[in-house]
Amino acid sequence: MQRDTDLAPDSYTVQSVLGACSGAGALSLGVYAHAMLLRELGGDGDGEAVSRDMLINNSLVDLYGKCGALELAQQVFDRMPTRDLASWNVMILTLANHGRVSESLELFDRMAQLENLSPNAITFVAVLSACNHGGLVEEGRRYFAMMVDEYRIKPRIEHYGCMVDLLARAGFIEEALDIVAGMNCRPDAIIWRSLLDACCKKNAGLELTEAMAKLALEVPDDAVSGVYVLLSRVYASAQRWNDVGMVRRLMTQEGVKKEPGFSSIEMDGLVHQFVAGDTSHPQSEAIYKKLDEIQLRLTSAGYKPDLSEAPLVASADIAKGAALRLHSERLAISFGLLNATPGAPVRILKNLRVCKDCHTISKLVSKLYGVEIIVRDRIRFHHFKDGSCSCKDYW
Repeated sequence: MQRDTDLAPDSYTVQSVLGACSGAGALSLGVYAHAMLLRELGGDGDGEAVSRDMLINNSLVDLYGKCGALELAQQVFDRMPTRDLASWNVMILTLANHGRVSESLELFDRMAQLENLSPNAITFVAVLSACNHGGLVEEGRRYFAMMVDEYRIKPRIEHYGCMVDLLARAGFIEEALDIVAGMNCRPDAIIWRSLLDACCKKNAGLELTEAMAKLALEVPDDAVSGVYVLLSRVYASAQRWNDVGMVRRLMTQEGVKKEPGFSSIEMDGLVHQFVAGDTSHPQSEAIYKKLDEIQLRLTSAGYKPDLSEAPLVASADIAKGAALRLHSERLAISFGLLNATPGAPVRILKNLRVCKDCHTISKLVSKLYGVEIIVRDRIRFHHFKDGSCSCKDYW
């Protein structure tokens, strides 16, 4: 717009740009947009006009939070001269998504008790998300009751979704089912998939798992492939390979394709995207050479692959291990180690949830190479540093 016309961007234009950068996880482009904002809309050049714009500041907190730059998000929030409820909501949710659960809940208490702001439905989505990410069952129950009884907020599908996922992942599957039975709206596919995922992880039994899968498939949803994949894993873990084949045939007959996983990493303003086994990148040879080096160091450190995350076929363990090495986030990590500025974190955006094996190797790589790896997956952020993760292995 600036190149082709004499029109200067206004605050609404910049908010749209910041929103686009947030969705793409494009930190350097977001920083550039922030700098442009200060230059074009900064009043006398000191940026004071921007610092007073609450809507822009809210967008900046959201931008830096979704790009993995939590410290920058916190700085913008702390320096805001005035804040509205949306400001508090976005910061509470940002802290929750980055695994800063206690800080997120403390910020909610500060907002409600010291700032005398009444939370709304969005606030409680953020608070319940924090409880969910931290596995805080009792706190989740308490905040849900507070929302309904104290603030008279009618639960929405998002609140029910947080509670069902929190309870089911903690093993309280029957209580989660009771919540579903008492909902004031129809459960969506996400809720049924949460229950199905919990049944798989908690070994709830084939009968219950199959029932959850059936209910999930009855709800129209674009991500139906995930239900088939979860059901396949249950059958595979029970060594029921005929049923695994049956699920695959059903997927073929229904035209269902597994959602392809990809990982992207931004470097010098360019976004590089990888899929499993990708060889299309110009640096592929160097990436795979670095991957071999990483594998040797992992093996020396005692790493053993989690073969349950390999393709669901009854093939040799060595083939499964080779398949795990080609996961898209490993290629992105290898690329990041080759190209990132020394001391700078490696930031990766992934469209699916991080698997257990890649989570393990990310922790090891962060320790072996002395680098922070920040991964934004479909659910939350993972900050891998010094051999540990901000999620405390609960995701």
